[in-house]
Amino acid sequence: EVQLVESGGGLVQAGGSLRLSCAASEFTGDGDDYTIGWFRQAPGKEREGGSCITNDGSTYYADSVKGRFTISSDDAKNTVYLQMSSLKPEATAIYYCALDEAGLSSFKDFVYDYWGQGTQVTVSS
Repeated sequence: EVQLVESGGGLVQAGGSLRLSCAASEFTGDGDDYTIGWFRQAPGKEREGGSCITNDGSTYYADSVKGRFTISSDDAKNTVYLQMSSLKPEATAIYYCALDEAGLSSFKDFVYDYWGQGTQVTVSS
């Protein structure tokens, strides 16, 4: 079964940067449509999608992160990255990566088939 493992979270000051990684195992995606998305869930709030990348390298961003977050992939390493810069305290959340095997490039969490365990990002003011 596909497994996704996030890493790279931590504590950072406002205005700082972090790079999250999402390593996928038991998944190659060769010849198939798929999307890897990054979501976050802050305490007391619903999970929200922020960025995603499709198998052809197309990237999509929510308005809340556009211009500050960059999603990329290294197919050789089966890893997707989320470079976050100019971080704000409201970005404090658990960040999850997820795999959608249909390649819908959506920010709706219900279309995603597999999820990682999450990594905590805390932005101090």
